[in-house]
Amino acid sequence: MSRLVLISVILASLVDLVSKTLPAADWPQFRGPGGSGVADDRDYPTTWSATENVVWRNELPGPGASSPITLGERVFVTCYRGYGVNRSTPGELSQLERVLICLNRADGKIIWESPVKGTSDEDRYQGQIQSHGYATSTPATDGTRVYVFFGKAGVLAFDLNGKQLWQTSVGNGSAQMGWGQGTSVILYKNLVIVPAFAESKAMVALDKETGKQVWKTDADGFGGCWSSPTIVDLPDGKQELVVSVPYEIWGIDPNNGDFLWFAEGVKEGVISPMLVSQNGIVYAIGGRQGGAVAIRVGGRDDVTKTHTVWRKDFGSYVTSPVLFGDHLYWVSDRGIAFCVKTADGEQVYRERLADAGQLYSSVVVANGRLFAASRENGTYVYAAKPQFESVARNAVDEDAGTCNATPAFSNGQMFLRTNRYLYCIARK
Repeated sequence: MSRLVLISVILASLVDLVSKTLPAADWPQFRGPGGSGVADDRDYPTTWSATENVVWRNELPGPGASSPITLGERVFVTCYRGYGVNRSTPGELSQLERVLICLNRADGKIIWESPVKGTSDEDRYQGQIQSHGYATSTPATDGTRVYVFFGKAGVLAFDLNGKQLWQTSVGNGSAQMGWGQGTSVILYKNLVIVPAFAESKAMVALDKETGKQVWKTDADGFGGCWSSPTIVDLPDGKQELVVSVPYEIWGIDPNNGDFLWFAEGVKEGVISPMLVSQNGIVYAIGGRQGGAVAIRVGGRDDVTKTHTVWRKDFGSYVTSPVLFGDHLYWVSDRGIAFCVKTADGEQVYRERLADAGQLYSSVVVANGRLFAASRENGTYVYAAKPQFESVARNAVDEDAGTCNATPAFSNGQMFLRTNRYLYCIARK
């Protein structure tokens, strides 16, 4: 064997070894790594149908609005059953059960189910709860456990075989107007940070190992909030827990729950979109009429005058934005796609997605494309650049059901969840 051939063989072996040992690009929480809504640059398909690029479809044991997450060869998602599945005949509240499900990534088969009984004081199946149900919070994983937030039933930790490790109550209150729970946990160091806004108007940090409370921050302002918090990096290397609440944005020390600063935010009494951050600036949208604001993090007390970068009067009521390059993108719950400059908030375009209807799912960027799943009319794909360019509109089955969840992207596969099925979509 010549020296050149030998070197080629050795290099090929090294490449194969590295490819087998590098960690997979997992999607470990709501909106992926860091809650950013930005996926890796794998070759995700832009078109699919019932006969094209659908690797598998599995009917779930119950509906839900939570998003799937991934860990290696496993996919996790939550559902509910026993009560509130059918609008005309909701059944008995005592039969409500939420379920954490683990599926095999390769074929979509369910590996295990871990059910959790509801409480006697669960909110009735009426009003806005009928739009999303009782499994709305997306799980999170640190690679060794899966953490779920089941509202009044509490926060639970499971090992990767489905064994329940602990269960901790974070309150039994009800959200205003009976809208139910809608926030998701995030992980920070040894903590599970729980936005228990509906249950106790509080942010609660639990120890990952034991489920015991480490700190709790109460505030009436959490009462109109369905926005999950995010961890933001500061220029000095420190981190802050930042959340968009009605009328304001708050900075909190994630280590102890101490209140650090506040600034005027989206001027609305109800906030749902999760904020995003880049280079020490957080960007928040929200409100029935729509509003957007950029705030530089850090500081103490009221930083409105010193830290506000820009403020605009357009936004989205439900869906969250995504940052890509020098632009901020989102599709409003009414199906209007926005692109604005991060530097000054200048609107670059405002385009209506044809026949999109209503959206609860947040836009995700993957491999230079933006993916926006509508509730009833399929998933829209368009270019992640400051000129609007429609790429495709995709639907799967006629009986797919309502899609409230934000899709997960991992290693070239997209996991799209409706209230009936979980789909794995990838190039075949």
